[in-house]
Amino acid sequence: MAIKKSSQTFIQKSSEWIRKPKKSDANLKDYFKTYQSFRWKSVEKEFDWHKTGKVNMVHEIIDRHAQGARKNKVALYFWDPASTQVYPRGRDEKYTFLDLKKSSSRFGHVLKKCGVKKGDRVAVFLPRTPELYISILGIHRVGAIPVPLFEAFMETAVLDRLSDSQASVIVTNTALKGRVPFEKLNHLKGVILVDELEVSRSENQDNEPACDFCDVYNYFEEMKLASESLEPVWLNKDDGLVIHYTSGSTGKSKGVLHRQYAMVGHLQTSKWVLDLREDDIYWCTADPGWVTGTSYGIYGPWSLGASSVVLGGRFSAERWYEAIQKYSVTVWYSAPTAFRMLMAQGKTLPKKFNLKSIRHICSVGEPLNPEALRWIRAITGVAPHETWWMTETGMHIICNFRSLDFKLGATGRPFPGTYASVVDDKGKEVAPNTLGNLVVKTGWPSLMKEIWKNKAKFDEYFELKGWYKSGDSAYKDKDGFIWFAGRVDDVIKTAGERVGPFEVESALIQHPAVAEAGVIGKPDQVRGHIIKAFISLRPGFSPSDHLKAEIADFVKKNLAAHAAPREIDFRDSIPKTRSGKIMRRVLRAWDQGLPVGDVSTMDE
Repeated sequence: MAIKKSSQTFIQKSSEWIRKPKKSDANLKDYFKTYQSFRWKSVEKEFDWHKTGKVNMVHEIIDRHAQGARKNKVALYFWDPASTQVYPRGRDEKYTFLDLKKSSSRFGHVLKKCGVKKGDRVAVFLPRTPELYISILGIHRVGAIPVPLFEAFMETAVLDRLSDSQASVIVTNTALKGRVPFEKLNHLKGVILVDELEVSRSENQDNEPACDFCDVYNYFEEMKLASESLEPVWLNKDDGLVIHYTSGSTGKSKGVLHRQYAMVGHLQTSKWVLDLREDDIYWCTADPGWVTGTSYGIYGPWSLGASSVVLGGRFSAERWYEAIQKYSVTVWYSAPTAFRMLMAQGKTLPKKFNLKSIRHICSVGEPLNPEALRWIRAITGVAPHETWWMTETGMHIICNFRSLDFKLGATGRPFPGTYASVVDDKGKEVAPNTLGNLVVKTGWPSLMKEIWKNKAKFDEYFELKGWYKSGDSAYKDKDGFIWFAGRVDDVIKTAGERVGPFEVESALIQHPAVAEAGVIGKPDQVRGHIIKAFISLRPGFSPSDHLKAEIADFVKKNLAAHAAPREIDFRDSIPKTRSGKIMRRVLRAWDQGLPVGDVSTMDE
């Protein structure tokens, strides 16, 4: 759906500022001066391939550290105090850069034994464990392309991704392999099961082989036999790096292929947006099944030699706070959904833990609503900073930076070396405070290389000449801040006014009764559409017509009369993807009494 009437001004949001100290120790000192002078070419000298011409991500994020002063520095802290039946006593481990070099070399040999070669796709379908990260590193080492799959995917989602990528090998475990429809995947050549030997032997006794026509290997057994030395397969800058599949909320998932050169963007954004430095303990809560979990859970921080924390198992507010205290986390990258889940546990719990080590927080996955920002700032003393980017962009594009004041609720300013703006349907930039298409001038290093086997879909992103068209709607204010409004297809036109669902959701969630909210436009004969809100309530509040009227009036007074929901439906929870995006197609299905379809990417 296109943006219409680009002259239509948008609702002006809050002008409340988040102020920074006059003297900042941020890596990016002067945003405006840097924005004028920065060129991507200047970052290339940070990598060994700038001198050698030999390119491979695993060398730049692991081997060059392991061969130098950082070889004994901890790269990965892993903690899962309440693990699965495979590890009933839990796990508390750490791996140096040298450890990861040796382990990824061993796994590279395992992959070679499976017949994996340069350019092959290898799927990784594992929970967040060290073996997941070692597998991805080993895939890079042999010049293959990892296809990370989120552990909550069910059979349909797994089938779509494996069929499209034509992965030759899958790395999984006994607990997850039942979701892999091997009988429909005759292109698979090998299965590597990441299970302790007694689990694999029990599996064999049950006569349930992983794959009738594949070679099956036990990860731990093969790793013991493999050499800890393996030079990377050398590539060029345009060779494939990783394929991430989008959530597929409007159809089958698209395979977004990134190239090796994306590391240039990963490094520089990690330095200036995440503000990472040598002595940081960094925690990215995202799973590598999503792009945040690789771009900023693996590639970015390790390109800078930072130490990363990985927490296994399911969400637990107490365990999250304990992890921050246990490792003295300094930089924390998470999502508004997680922040709201912490909020729901109340103010007493975080007071039991020392969170003073945190100096910087960033947010990703969906726009950060003001209430969540205020909450996190209250318990940590640090305000979360918005980051806007997409699977397709590969790196941060629009952000609030640690050295800059920013407006509460604003998405931020373009990263140096990029130019993001708001345009009409012909690609012409619109006036301030005017709703339009959020676009980015092409040419940054981490932009996707292609949509796997789908050139027509790839070309759609660039139908406005010179621009990458994000599919999001936004507006830019007079001070140069960009404000996210929602997906273009989600923008609601009601009684002649255009309303972004996110701004209504942000207003709703500030009401003391509202825990979460999702908003859609519902067809209406008189107004074109009315705004309908789905709301989950905080403990202590009960659904009632009186509360519906009170909430609608609250939005009317705090946002705009035409933005107030005319229908409210109370629900136990709001459907979201694991990356935190509200699944509005599910809300529409609820509204119309229709089946919700594939929800394999939904948060549980």
